[in-house]
Amino acid sequence: MTMSDPIADMLTRIRNANTAKHDTVDVPSSKMKLAIAQILLEEGYIRKFDVIENGSFKTIHITLKYGEDKNDKIISGIKRISKPGLRVYAGKEDLPRVLGGLGVAIISTNQGVVTDKKARELQVGGEVLAFVW
Repeated sequence: MTMSDPIADMLTRIRNANTAKHDTVDVPSSKMKLAIAQILLEEGYIRKFDVIENGSFKTIHITLKYGEDKNDKIISGIKRISKPGLRVYAGKEDLPRVLGGLGVAIISTNQGVVTDKKARELQVGGEVLAFVW
C-alpha cells in the first residue's frame, strides 16, 4: 500500500520514538525528509542523523536527544500542519510563530526548506509543513 503523507509518517515515527524513550528511529529517505532532519539537527531537537543504504533504498537513521535523563524530552511536541487534503500556505507577512518564538515552524519555500526565522530573513513565504516545540 502506498503512503499518502510520507512527511506525516516521519513526524509520527519521531513522536512515537520520543514518547517511548527510544534512542534512535529509522525513516525511509527522501530529499524533503533529509531537509527536515537537517533543520531538526540545526535547531537542536535531535542529536544527529545518518543516511544508511539498504540495497536499493535509503533510510535516515535519526538519533534522538534528551535532557539529563530520558524523562526530560527535548521535543515536547511535533505537529504536521499542511496535509495532502488541505495545504496551508503563508505569505512573507503572515509567517506563523510557534509558542511566541520558542518553537520552530518548518516552511517549504522556493529557497528550500527553512525555518520560520530564516524565511523572515529571506523575505519569502511558502507551505507550512510542521511545527516543532
